[in-house]
Amino acid sequence: MEDAIYDSQAVRAFVGVDLARESAPDAITLLKFRRLLETNELTQRMFIAINATLTEKGLLMGSGTIVDATIINAPPSTKNAEHKRDADMHQTKKGNQWYFGMKAHIGVDAESGLVHSLTTTAANVADIVETAALLHGDEETVFADAGYTGVAKREEMNDAKVQWQIAAKRGTIKKVNEK
Repeated sequence: MEDAIYDSQAVRAFVGVDLARESAPDAITLLKFRRLLETNELTQRMFIAINATLTEKGLLMGSGTIVDATIINAPPSTKNAEHKRDADMHQTKKGNQWYFGMKAHIGVDAESGLVHSLTTTAANVADIVETAALLHGDEETVFADAGYTGVAKREEMNDAKVQWQIAAKRGTIKKVNEK
């Protein structure tokens, strides 16, 4: 740490040492300070305070992820130089509507709304296929729509230690009593 203070302007600014006015603390002083922090369990309290500030400012990934996919339409026309459709794009049916294009699969931090992962595929690739690529690995809970039903049973999810919150399919939801 002592060497880092002398070598790096960024470290000096972080610890508040101006070498024009004072010398850097020596290794013994830094060690005593570290032991003082550990003895009084201040490192854990500092960690909690820093994480709270980062979370409040939306700069820290939380323990939850929301995954979803959206179709990006492309012109299905073959009126181009090659008289062909783009080979990377395909058609898919959503509801009663047909679409041609690609699909963006997105992983978002559940707390802050920050996007932390994105993959693209042809539109006909099922949402559930890209789930593993959308997780950052530290989440405890994953939220998803009905397109991800059965994701916990997939082979690539065997090691995932998460709680899955998957929305029910419309057909499985019983009609709510009007009373």
